[in-house]
Amino acid sequence: MSGMQRQKSSNLDKPLSKGKAELSISFSEVNVATFALLFSEIVQYCQNRVYTVPELQTKLSDLGQHVGNHLLDILFLRDRGYKREVKLLSMLLFIKGNFWRTLFGKDADKLEQANDDERTYYIIEKEPLVNKFISVPKDKGSLNCAAFTAGIIEAVLNGANFPAKVTVHWHKGTTFLIKFDESVIARDKLVDGK
Repeated sequence: MSGMQRQKSSNLDKPLSKGKAELSISFSEVNVATFALLFSEIVQYCQNRVYTVPELQTKLSDLGQHVGNHLLDILFLRDRGYKREVKLLSMLLFIKGNFWRTLFGKDADKLEQANDDERTYYIIEKEPLVNKFISVPKDKGSLNCAAFTAGIIEAVLNGANFPAKVTVHWHKGTTFLIKFDESVIARDKLVDGK
């Protein structure tokens, strides 16, 4: 045998969403019925451990944060060649585009900035996949299971050094309200030289 040995490639070395033959974590490539069953079980699991809708949404958000913490490095490692965003708008466009495509197979519907607050942005999704197959009982009418996705977004932003709090609201479908820490806005102004 020659001195050259073939190195095995790790799953971490494979790109995301490049085709069915390669490893992909895209929900769009997972059987939707399988995803719906798994996610409904997650919601039931959380529901059995809380008493109110806000507690349930917090629990779903916490689980989403665990997913987001693991997803961040994979996204930047595989798809971006270790390049992380340093500008706020670039990071938000990354979330709306590449990040959303990786998870849901399409871009988010809209990205908007609040008129009255430079720290607040909205990502709007008319019909999030996580809400598509969940039937909400009448006594839990305000429940928005997209709190799970909000947790993922929050973990990705915080892990990429854009500290923020992400909450989910029923408005124009589902709206993810992203409230950035003042330090993010100050750093962005410094980078822009304003």
